[in-house]
Amino acid sequence: MAITDRKLYRFHVANIQSIEIALNHSALSARKAISEENEPAIKSFVSLNAFLVGAWAENRLRKLLYENNGLSVEKREVILSISSQIDRWNKLIEIAFREHYGIPHAPLNRTTLPFSAGSRYEILIEILNEDLKGVIEIRNKLAHGQWVYPLNSEETNVEEEKYQLLKNENLPSLQYKKTLLVSLANILHDLVVSLPTFERDFDTNYRKTTNTRSNLKNRSYDKYVEQLISKRINGKLLRTKHNKKIHLTVKSVINFCYRKIYATFFVK
Repeated sequence: MAITDRKLYRFHVANIQSIEIALNHSALSARKAISEENEPAIKSFVSLNAFLVGAWAENRLRKLLYENNGLSVEKREVILSISSQIDRWNKLIEIAFREHYGIPHAPLNRTTLPFSAGSRYEILIEILNEDLKGVIEIRNKLAHGQWVYPLNSEETNVEEEKYQLLKNENLPSLQYKKTLLVSLANILHDLVVSLPTFERDFDTNYRKTTNTRSNLKNRSYDKYVEQLISKRINGKLLRTKHNKKIHLTVKSVINFCYRKIYATFFVK
């Protein structure tokens, strides 16, 4: 017996929630490794987080495809027939804009769409393909255990583009990309389910993406590392100071008790 769309939707929600838990705990471990300057662990946790962000993106897309009052079964099947995850995201944006703005065949741009809609279409495509494409596409390599050296499809050599992409990632960059994915998914949810809501809330939602994109491009990873290392060292110093204070307090109590006992039983 086939599973209903509603039940599949709940499955996708549960999968996303489970991945969120893994992302949170993995980030905690990654920050600990960074603070301890444990380079092998840092690299492994970056690969793990990149895989989890890619997995989150894949499941979030599936949730969008099964939204109530969203895409028709036929349009969903068109998207699911595409093998590439990034192409699925692009196709979802295209189909949603075509459907809501009544443009079945012409290219989508600021000429064929209303100007504001055309601008929104272009910026969503830009965010997807400039900021998020890499982390969406690398998931497949990571799922095959290629955590340090992603291989080409023939598995005869390193795929240089993916290798550099993974090498350039770090924990904050992945977290910013996850935040961007959340914002993009929220915008697309409105687009798929309710055009009036999409048009009403777009500016508010888009403002969040501009802040995140700015952080992604401008925040210093070196400063982030320095802060975590400094926090660990300062925490260790505070704990040492606290332990010394406790030791002195216990020692004082013992000495006091010793003097009382001595005065009571030995001094006449």
